[in-house]
Amino acid sequence: VVVDGAEGWVGGLNVGEEYLGRDPDIGAWRDTHLHVVGPAALGLQLAFVEDWHWATAEVPALDWTPSEAPGGRDVAAVMVASGPADPVETASLLIQHVIHAAERRLWMATPYLVPDEGVAAALVLARLRGLDVRVLIPTRPDSLLVHLAAFSYFEPLLKAGVRIFRYTAGFMHSKTFLMDDAVVGVGTLNLDNRSLRLNFEITAVLVDEAAATRMAEIFEADFARSTELTTEDMERLPLSTRLGSRAARLLAPVL
Repeated sequence: VVVDGAEGWVGGLNVGEEYLGRDPDIGAWRDTHLHVVGPAALGLQLAFVEDWHWATAEVPALDWTPSEAPGGRDVAAVMVASGPADPVETASLLIQHVIHAAERRLWMATPYLVPDEGVAAALVLARLRGLDVRVLIPTRPDSLLVHLAAFSYFEPLLKAGVRIFRYTAGFMHSKTFLMDDAVVGVGTLNLDNRSLRLNFEITAVLVDEAAATRMAEIFEADFARSTELTTEDMERLPLSTRLGSRAARLLAPVL
């Protein structure tokens, strides 16, 4: 959502009853949205115009004058749009760069954990470098195929020492990351092939210690409402889930 090029909103929330927690099959909906004000809102406006032009071949006449950041506080921010028309794999490269640039910790939230090989390898390497690597996912699925396919990725990540938390207080739909104590990402990008290569997505990346502190608090609260997955849990999986996860992984490139 963009208003007058001066403020906007970006994150996981869409327009639908389930996002208000009114779907009895899904229950409470846990999401993260970011309110953007000031010059950075023009990045959201640019992404909208590019998508509008792609769909309609029209370019709407809009005001591109930057608005002043309120309160006299500036935050370094960039709105990273990505999609199948990009000359490079923007989304996958963004996530891999964030993972490789981390020096102390990397916490990520995604409703769908079906990463491409580059992202999966980067997560393992980050843990081998000694980082605190955590991934927050939902316990209950809204897509059975994606849910099953994700199980095939858990074991190598767990063996490398990546900590995986399964949110239990509803459906976790946040698409966020926290790198060290300085960099925050909030947007629409899932850690799955569809988001990394096939969908039009956008991620707000903030370089700001105060934003990082707030995001750390959000993650800690979500971890407290989660159960941590272990290698022992994986060993106790029923044979049907093991076979189903391997079959579903065959579809991973389009999930």
